[in-house]
Amino acid sequence: MTAARPLDVLGTVLRLGLAAVWLVSGAVKLTEPFTTAVAVAAYRVLPDALVVPVATLLPPLEIALGLLLLAGLATRLAAVVGTVLLLAFVAGLVQAWARGLAIDCGCFGGGGPVDPDDTSYGPSLLRDLAFTAAAAFLAVRPRTLFSLDGRGDRAATHDHDRRAPADATEEH
Repeated sequence: MTAARPLDVLGTVLRLGLAAVWLVSGAVKLTEPFTTAVAVAAYRVLPDALVVPVATLLPPLEIALGLLLLAGLATRLAAVVGTVLLLAFVAGLVQAWARGLAIDCGCFGGGGPVDPDDTSYGPSLLRDLAFTAAAAFLAVRPRTLFSLDGRGDRAATHDHDRRAPADATEEH
């Protein structure tokens, strides 16, 4: 096993894990549009006119990220967008906690105002920071196993290897 191989395995585990997170999160929100809008509104950061559009666009975006990561297609792009989205989620949680809002994050459905004793900002933040770290890793190093991204790279490398001698003789 080469030095790159363990990182490929780690990246694959992170890619597939994040794919599952995005797919579950997006699917649950997609089936509960009203609850998703309540959760988005509970953070009290968006103007009322943006709550429904954000709540409507968020689930398909999460599902798209999940599908791209599952296939290993545009992995770096999906990881960068996912990192930005996760940082926004972390910022939302931090500001809600700092402002003393009693809300459920709504990360995997549900969400909205809750009894102050039912808040769980610490665990939610740690979870989202772990997801952010995984997405950032994939943004920096998107190479993973069983990825559609790699198919084109391998084919291009093989084509280049086959053409190299012919190209070299044509130039002389």
